[in-house]
This record gives sequence, structure tokens and C-alpha cells, in this order.
Amino acid sequence: MSGAPLVIIGSGLAGYNLAREWRKLDSTTPLLIISADDGRSYSKPMLSTGFAKNKQADELVMADVGAMAEQLNAELRTHTRVTRIEPEAKRLWLGNEALVYRDLVLALGADPIQLDIPGDAAEAVFSINDLEDYDRFRQAVAGKQRVLLMGAGLIGCEFANDLTSGGLSVSVVAPCEHVMPGLIQPAAAAAVQQALSDLGVQFHLGPVVSQLKRDGDALCAQLSDGQVINCDAVVSAIGLRPRTQLAADAGLAVARGVVVDRQLQCSLAHVYALGDCAEVDGLNLQYVMPLMNCARALAKTLAGEPTAVSYGAMPVVVKTPACPLVVAPPPAGRAGNWTVEGQAPDLRVLCHDEQGQLLGYNLTGGCTGERMALNKGLPALLA
Repeated sequence: MSGAPLVIIGSGLAGYNLAREWRKLDSTTPLLIISADDGRSYSKPMLSTGFAKNKQADELVMADVGAMAEQLNAELRTHTRVTRIEPEAKRLWLGNEALVYRDLVLALGADPIQLDIPGDAAEAVFSINDLEDYDRFRQAVAGKQRVLLMGAGLIGCEFANDLTSGGLSVSVVAPCEHVMPGLIQPAAAAAVQQALSDLGVQFHLGPVVSQLKRDGDALCAQLSDGQVINCDAVVSAIGLRPRTQLAADAGLAVARGVVVDRQLQCSLAHVYALGDCAEVDGLNLQYVMPLMNCARALAKTLAGEPTAVSYGAMPVVVKTPACPLVVAPPPAGRAGNWTVEGQAPDLRVLCHDEQGQLLGYNLTGGCTGERMALNKGLPALLA
């Protein structure tokens, strides 16, 4: 490569989609992508649908690292970690190796939140956050039957549906009154939980896992309410925390995520961030649709056309085929009243403000087909 490259740290959906969008606008500037894993291209949402389809990790791969390097006219460094960034010098470090950049993009993703569970079986707790995690978990449960799943949020419910459909016996433990608290209303939650229960998922909502011990080749989980669940493996799906340490160490502003403005610019020049690690104008939305909006806007900015990202209606399609669910949360700070229409599992749960403006919705079952019409009445999340 001649000249300082655009450097993207991360080869997940955020990093690769940005690279694709940017290459449509700039085919000649050197591009370097640094990946902590093997650099294979895959769609992360497929991780919570793979068991039902009996897919091995390799079968979820869309392109290997060589194909991605050729497709993007890029140099890819795999199994490589950036150890330090010096924004004032437009330089980063890979151990003892220094690299200069024209612009730097942080597409670092997020880490699973880890629990410190007493007992002697901590290594039997899996988080499935990337392709390598998925592969390790599949190997661990090969020939096994019983899985304890910690967490009843969006990802927890998706995995509960997928693992059960894939032939595993799943018990969900979470300290909440209903599934997906904070995301969906109780009526919608009850419809989803009932459908998952009918599929075979066993729910233990309220307690937490207080101890996990080995019991021969199996595991014994003690719950905080005294219940005991015997299982073969444990999946932790209690949430993700944006990866911000590298940015913070470089002197960049961080809050929940790496703080960026509407042009995805960090607090210091020539450094940008997008995806799960980024907090865009106060919003950290860990979903595909806002990520794609950011990739398109940032590609234009990096190609010389400063562009502010905007978020219109951003509905989230939850992958629980036992009870299809689409969620459009109301914008932050907009209060409204919720109403429930229909009969489970086909519910239309709508939020309106005092003027009758639609702010958000939960659609379940057969009502999910109404989302396109309803989206037209929703306010933008980031106009």
C-alpha cells in the first residue's frame, strides 16, 4: 500500500458493511481491516437461528478472509489486536508495530456481560457472541440434551426458541416478571412466553442462578429461590456491553458507548465509530438497521461528502418463530399510553401520545404483517 490507509478495527457486520459502502465511493484509497478473529464474513443474527436449521459454524460463513480481501481491495490482518491508539499522531500500535492511518474507524462491537457464579463449573457457561463462540458451544452440546439459559431478553428468547427447535431441552432463568422486560409490554410478553412454553421451553422467572457445580458429567444449578436445575451446559444471554476501553485509553470520550456525533466522529479528529460500540448522539442501538444507516452515512463522510446519519422508524424483528414479534420502541423521552387490541397470540399493542400520535408498537403473531403500514405513522428516532 502507498499512502496512509483508512483503517477499520473490526470485521463484523459494522466493519465489513462500512467497507463495502465506502468502496462503492472510493476504489483506490488503501484500506486496512484489523480483526481480532479469523475475518470470515457471516451475519451475526444467524447465530440465534442456526440450531433449528442444524447449521454448523462453517455453514454460516458467507465468505472467507481471502474472498473478503479481494472483494474489498483491502489488506486484512486477522487474529490481531490493536494495543494502543495515538489520535494526535494518527497512529495505532499492534504490540511493538506502529501503523499510521488517514482515518480510523472503530467497529469494535460489544462484549457479553459476564457473571461471577459461585461453584466449580464456570467454564461450562457459554456466551454466543460470534462465530467462534457458536462453534465452541455446538461442540460442547454435541450428544447432550439439557441447556440452562440465563436471560429472558431479546437474545435469550431467540436462543430459547432456536435451541428448543433444534432438539435441546431448554430452561430459562431470569430475574424478571416477564420476558423481554423494558422492550415489550406485558401483554405481548405473555403471548411470546406462552408460545415458547408450548414449544417446550421451561421458564423460571424471578430467581437467578446462585451456584453452579459439576455433578459427574453433568451440571447442577442452584437457584436463589431454592430450586435445582440439572443440565449439561449453560448459556449466558444477559446482555452486551459496548467495547470502549481502547477508545477510553486513547483519550476519546466514552459513555455507555464510544461517543460520536451525527457524522460518527469521535471526540478527536480522524477517528470514527459505528455499530454496537458506538453511542450516536446519545443512542446506543445494538440492531442491524441503525448499523446499516451508519455505514452508508459514514462511507459518504469518509469519501469526502460529510453526511449526518439519520434514523427513521427502526422496528426490530425478533426471531421467535413460535410467536413472531416486531417491536418499535417509542423514542427516548416520549411518553405515551399503551393499548392492547386483539387476542393472543395475535396482538396489536400500540403506544400513542396525548395528541394521538403513534409513538411505538409491539406486534405479535399474525399482526406482524401490519408493521409496514404502522411504520409510516412513527416519528423518527434521529431526524
